[in-house]
Amino acid sequence: MRNFITYFFLSLLSVPVFGQFYLRGEVKDEKNSLLSGAKIFVHSSKSYFTTGSSGSFGITLKNLYDSLTVSLEGYETVSLKIKADQWQVIVLKISEDAVNKSKNKLISATKNLHNKNEDKWHAGEETYFQLIENDFVNSIEYPSTGFSLNINKASYSNVRRFLNNGSPVPPDAVRIEELVNYFNLHYREPSGNNIFNVETQLASCPWNSEEQLLYVNVSAKKLNLNKVPPGNFVFLMDVSGSMDMPNRLPLIKSAFQLFVKNLRPIDAVSIVTYGGYVKVWLTPTAGSEQKKILEAIESLEAEGDTPGESAIRVAYNLARKTFIPDGNNRIILATDGDFNVGETSEKALEELVSQQRQTGIYLTCLGVGMGNFKDSKLQILAKKGNGNYAYLDDMAEAERVLVKELTQTFYSVADDVSMNIEFNPSLVKKYRLIGFDNKKESLSDIESEVEGGEIGSGSTMMAVFEILPEKQAPASSNLINKSNNIASIDLSYVPHNERVKKQIKFDVLDNYLPIEKIDRDYRFAAAVAMFGLKLKDSKYLNSQDWPFIINFSKSVADPNAYLEKEFLLLLEKAKKTYGSKNKKKKFLIF
Repeated sequence: MRNFITYFFLSLLSVPVFGQFYLRGEVKDEKNSLLSGAKIFVHSSKSYFTTGSSGSFGITLKNLYDSLTVSLEGYETVSLKIKADQWQVIVLKISEDAVNKSKNKLISATKNLHNKNEDKWHAGEETYFQLIENDFVNSIEYPSTGFSLNINKASYSNVRRFLNNGSPVPPDAVRIEELVNYFNLHYREPSGNNIFNVETQLASCPWNSEEQLLYVNVSAKKLNLNKVPPGNFVFLMDVSGSMDMPNRLPLIKSAFQLFVKNLRPIDAVSIVTYGGYVKVWLTPTAGSEQKKILEAIESLEAEGDTPGESAIRVAYNLARKTFIPDGNNRIILATDGDFNVGETSEKALEELVSQQRQTGIYLTCLGVGMGNFKDSKLQILAKKGNGNYAYLDDMAEAERVLVKELTQTFYSVADDVSMNIEFNPSLVKKYRLIGFDNKKESLSDIESEVEGGEIGSGSTMMAVFEILPEKQAPASSNLINKSNNIASIDLSYVPHNERVKKQIKFDVLDNYLPIEKIDRDYRFAAAVAMFGLKLKDSKYLNSQDWPFIINFSKSVADPNAYLEKEFLLLLEKAKKTYGSKNKKKKFLIF
């Protein structure tokens, strides 16, 4: 009774003579950190209040009992009933969308495996993500590994640009999977209504006699261009002052003009430009009006700064307004990546594009230029934009990307494509995925996940593993898969314009052959992989020199294939460039 009387009189102290109550409290997250800027909506008065810098609040109420709704971006909204004379501790949980957005995304991942850091190379004002080369993995401890599949090929043409200029290539600019898949090797048409065809081949390794190579080849179905849905294309063109060079805006203009000449009447094109300010240069125009589109492109001139962030927002807004249900809705960004107005960091741009990912609008990035080229920005924009990325070093590459491989570049057959492979430890002692290397900062995040990519019509994606075979069964018999299969594959994807993820399961047979006996395309892939390993100065190449790589490549290259003949010329240029050990130090390690 005494406690009740004490409580009664204390409660009266909180009631002013004019009948108001003062509600106090604080808003925290699940880690007990105070949250400033949280919005508090009072239902009775229909008014908003905000927590201060300390995360606390004090609100005058007319009633002893009321209800609140508390919200903060990135957190789940909470509604609750309160009593004004009680101190309130309101806890907000991080929303699932915020968790997914904040996680770093990996290109490849082996569960529970810890990775080592490496040094970083610097190439003037050009920027590249620092990559950590995949190491050998013990298959008993870590039998399963996953990686993302996409059709990015920018690294090869960028590497070609360095070597054609007689310059060493920054190791972080070398993405071996993009080098190998530049050639679209060993395409095999999927049967029936299948979207993908999966093949594997096991062979000896040309640079290490104790190892073997496992090739995993995924071919995507070809779309009939005359039957594909209409395209809603938004050209997002950088016309800033940094683009005023022959290998930048003039190259981009010529490239887009080639693309326009292949438009159908059912397609539509819009143009957004940014240089000094952002402008809708051309409102949506039917593909039948090619002359009007071509003239709009030709009239572009370079000047001003680079407000890339606001331009991306305008392009997405325009693409949404002209969105074609079940169509090919795509922004095509052409730039040197040198944003200097608004949000400019990779992190900020990543978050901006990630917000648009679920709209059904793809983002393809076309990079140009040298000296201040921002490969890292374009790579992350394309990845987060659910699109692809190409680097145009000359007009021939522009024609290849925008004309010859039009459907591969701009017409998706599947999104969020990733592969998981589980090795049989009774047959495979260790394995290493060549290429598909991750950013250093992603590896440092233990919650990082593999993020799938986009696959275009008629594309081939090839992954190559180095394998150390198990000569006798390991002692831990409970871990042994007694199957004669080397591994099992699980390919997951979302068909274009669908939302439900599908899977293909595939057994990897032990079909070992000496490398000279396997299909020529696989042998050529090994040559390209060696080229990339050498450029990265990989410790896994066993000190094989340039003459060895050149001789092997000459023995497997198709003399009638232009790109393969060009590859042999690049090898000779690389040999000349890297002939002196001092030249390798042109890029500084720090």
